[in-house]
Amino acid sequence: MSDVLCFSHLRWGFVFQRPNHLMSRCARGRRVFFVEEPIFDAGAPRIDVDHIQDGLHLAVPHLRPRTPDGLAEETARLLLDDLVERARIRDPILWFYTPMALALVPEVRPRGVVYDCMDELASFAGAPPAMRDRERELFQRADLVFTGGHGLYEAKRALHPRVHAFPSSVDAALFVKARAPLPDPDDQRAIPRPRAGFFGVIDERMDLDLVRSLAEARPNVQLVFIGPVAKIDHARLPRLPNIHWLGPKQYEELPSYIAGWDVAIMPFARNDATALISPTKTLEYLAAGKQVVSTSIRDVVRPYGERALVRIADEPFAFAKAVDAAIAENGTDASDAHRAACDAVLAETSWDTTWAQMKALLEQVLGARPGRGRATPAAGSLSG
Repeated sequence: MSDVLCFSHLRWGFVFQRPNHLMSRCARGRRVFFVEEPIFDAGAPRIDVDHIQDGLHLAVPHLRPRTPDGLAEETARLLLDDLVERARIRDPILWFYTPMALALVPEVRPRGVVYDCMDELASFAGAPPAMRDRERELFQRADLVFTGGHGLYEAKRALHPRVHAFPSSVDAALFVKARAPLPDPDDQRAIPRPRAGFFGVIDERMDLDLVRSLAEARPNVQLVFIGPVAKIDHARLPRLPNIHWLGPKQYEELPSYIAGWDVAIMPFARNDATALISPTKTLEYLAAGKQVVSTSIRDVVRPYGERALVRIADEPFAFAKAVDAAIAENGTDASDAHRAACDAVLAETSWDTTWAQMKALLEQVLGARPGRGRATPAAGSLSG
C-alpha cells in the first residue's frame, strides 16, 4: 500500500478545511505524511514529525532564520529525504496543494502524482512570482488533477487530460447541530440580536468596505466575524459598535456560534483572489439551517443563487436589504421550504462521498502502474 506525501500551503492547525477533510479520510487506508511549508526559527535544521491520528503524521521542516530561498528549498528537501529513509516510505503518492512544493520533493520514484487545485493561488496576495511556472510544471507531472470548484475546472480543464471537478463538500452531521438551540459561547452571549455571522479566514478576499457599509446602514444588526486574520493589517478591520471580531475558533465549536446567528453572510470582495473560489462555508451555513447572503461569487451564484438557496447582492444597499429579507424570513413557511430545498442538495454530497470518488480515480491510476522503490512497514507505523 503506497504511502502519501501531501504538500500543503495551509498548516494543519490553521483552519480545518479541504486538505484536513480529505487527508483524514485518506489516512484510514494508508499512511499519510502531511508536509507543511518550512518554519524559520532558531536551532539546527530539523524536521519534526507528529502523530495526528491513526495513519496520519504531520511533518514540519524547521530552518534557520534568513536562509536564502534556494538554500531553504534544498535543505527542506534533504530533511524530507531523511524522513523517507527513517519512515521507510515506499513508492509514495505525491499529493500537492501548492505547486511551490515541487522544489521540496525528496528523492523518490512516485507511484502517482495528484494535484488538488483548491484555489487559484497565483492570484492571491503575496503569491511567489514562480507560482505560475511551477504550476505548469506540476500539470506536466501530474497523473490526476482535481479542482475545488466548477470555475477552477473551467480554467484548468484544457491544461491536462484528466481534470475532475470536486467542489468542496460538507460535514453535515456536525453543522446540523446548529439547527437546535445551543448555549451561546461566552464571547458571543452578550452580543444583542439580530446577528449576521461569518466564519473563515479574513484576508484580501473580504470586502471590508462592504462590511463597514453594512454595519453603518444597519446599526441594529450585530456583525459577528470568526476566524484568523491573514495577510492584511488588523488596523484595516472596520471598528464599529456593532462589529465583533471574535478571532479563530476550533472547528468543532462552530455550530455553537452559528446556532446563535439570524443570518449567515459572505461579504467577499470581487477581485482576482475571489474570481475562482468555491467557499466551503456555503454548504456549511446551509447545513446549519441558516439563510445566507453572499456577493456574486461565481461558484456561489451557480448553483446556490440560481436555486434560490442563497441571496446574492453586491452593492451595500442591496446587501443590507437582502440581510433584512433573510432575517424576516426566519420562522416562516418560506423558511421551512428553504430548509427542505437545502436538505435535498446536502443529501447529494459529503466529504466521505468526495473522498470515495477521488479514491476510485486514484486507484485507476495506481492499478496501471507497478509498485517500485523502497520497502514500507505496516500501515500506521513510523520507524525511528
